[in-house]
Amino acid sequence: MRNLRLILSYDGAEFSGWQVQPDRTTVQGALASAIGRLSGENVLPQGSGRTDAGVHALAQVANFATASAIPTENWLGALNDILPASIRVLEVTEAAPEFHARKSARAKTYRYRIHRGSICPPFLARYVWHYPYPLEESAMIAAASTVEGTHDFTSFAAVDPERVERMTANESLTTSNVRTIFRSVWSRQGDEFIYAVRGSGFLHHMVRNLVGTFVLIGKGTVGREDFQQILKARERAAAGPTAPANGLYLVEVEY
Repeated sequence: MRNLRLILSYDGAEFSGWQVQPDRTTVQGALASAIGRLSGENVLPQGSGRTDAGVHALAQVANFATASAIPTENWLGALNDILPASIRVLEVTEAAPEFHARKSARAKTYRYRIHRGSICPPFLARYVWHYPYPLEESAMIAAASTVEGTHDFTSFAAVDPERVERMTANESLTTSNVRTIFRSVWSRQGDEFIYAVRGSGFLHHMVRNLVGTFVLIGKGTVGREDFQQILKARERAAAGPTAPANGLYLVEVEY
């Protein structure tokens, strides 16, 4: 068996996220179908993370095991011939047998784009969060470093009701919500205000919940000191709303 590693780029607007779901169009499902057509195998490729519906990826990483002898360069062209234009395979390489796109990852970088112009161009609308309202951007820039370091990010993690429903009476939510953020910065680039964050890993909705809370700082509703208390509270209700999915991009996965 060979272990193939893929780097993918996709426009998430047309998909119900990465993970296969019944009666839904997903990136993982489209990729699995394309692999199956080429190899005749029933394969479920594993991604570095489960991007949500509407979230985009510049360099998602996936891997799958195959007994096929198809050369890697042939996989690249053939997959792109089969996949919809909204998904492109950028690279196919042989990986070590123990490589796993999610378990082997050491760091990820995400980017969130907010369009600040009074009018959002129609060709940008599904790739940014259009927010033309007043924001104290300097306050958001100053507060960005608050989350750097190792913290419990429970306040910024989505509550997963499906996970709770699957638990038995003898189980508990023991998974750690501690993550390390290496870099957290806001910057202005033309009409866009962009958040870039690099960390050891991210919880479900974590980046979007961070962005939603930073926007409260920009509105003057929350101060930098309040942000620190929100982080320490370890309660989702303490933080701000979840920012829209369409402004979020998975930029890079490091191994």
